[in-house]
Amino acid sequence: MHSTILIQMAAAPTGDRPYSLELAPGEQAFFGRGTPGSPVDVMLDDPAVSRQAGKIVAVGDYWLLSNLSTSKTYVVENPEGGGEFVKVPPGRMGAPIPFEFSRVCLPAVDGTVSFLVFAPQHVHVPSSHADGGAATQVAYPLDQNAKYFRILVALCEPRLRDPSTSRIPTIPEIIERLPDLGLSRTAIGFHIGYLAENKLHVKGPQGGEGKADWQRHALVSLALKFNLVTSDHLALLPMLGP
Repeated sequence: MHSTILIQMAAAPTGDRPYSLELAPGEQAFFGRGTPGSPVDVMLDDPAVSRQAGKIVAVGDYWLLSNLSTSKTYVVENPEGGGEFVKVPPGRMGAPIPFEFSRVCLPAVDGTVSFLVFAPQHVHVPSSHADGGAATQVAYPLDQNAKYFRILVALCEPRLRDPSTSRIPTIPEIIERLPDLGLSRTAIGFHIGYLAENKLHVKGPQGGEGKADWQRHALVSLALKFNLVTSDHLALLPMLGP
C-alpha cells in the first residue's frame, strides 16, 4: 500500500498558521492565485502567479507536476540534497518528481513563492527475492540523510547520553543544537509533526492541547524502544562544546 503525498504551505491564505493537504494515489490538487469562481487547492497569493498555475497528481510513491502557465518556468528543489533541482517549463504536463522532500518555487513579484511536497515512502529494490506472497513493507521508513532524522536524533540525545533522564529537548533547544540547518520554529515543528504523523505514526491524546509535548515524548520513546536511533547516530550532530 502506497503512502499519501503531503503538500505543506507555510501559512494559510487568511491567517498565520501552516496548513497541509494530503493526496492519496490518483488524487490531484491545483495550485495558483485562484478566483472566487474558480478556487484552487493550494493558494499562492501573489499577483505574478497565474489564477490556475499548475497541478499536482499523486502517483504511488512519487508525484507529477503540470505547469499550466504559458510563460513561466517552475523549479522543484530538493532541500535535503546537494542542490539538486528540476525545471518544469511552461506547458509541461505530468513531469515526474523523484525527490522525497521537494520545494516547488514559482516566480513572484518579489522573488519567489513556494510550497513543500512530501512523498514519504519510496519503493526500493528488495534485498532478496520473495518466495511468493506479498512483500514485507518497511515499518518505519526513515532516511538518515534527511533533516527530520537529525531532528529526531537531537530529540533523543539526552536519553542516549543519560538513560536515567526524562528530559526531552524543546524546539528552541533543537534550533540551538542544529544551527547548521537554519530552520525556524515553524519548520522544526513541522518536521516533528511529519515524523509523528507520516513516518512513525505515533498515537497521541485526543484534543489539541499539549500536542507538541506528547509528539516529542512519543517520538523519543518509539525511536529508542526499537533502536531507530542509537548512540552511533550522535555523530550526525555537531560536537558539543567543552
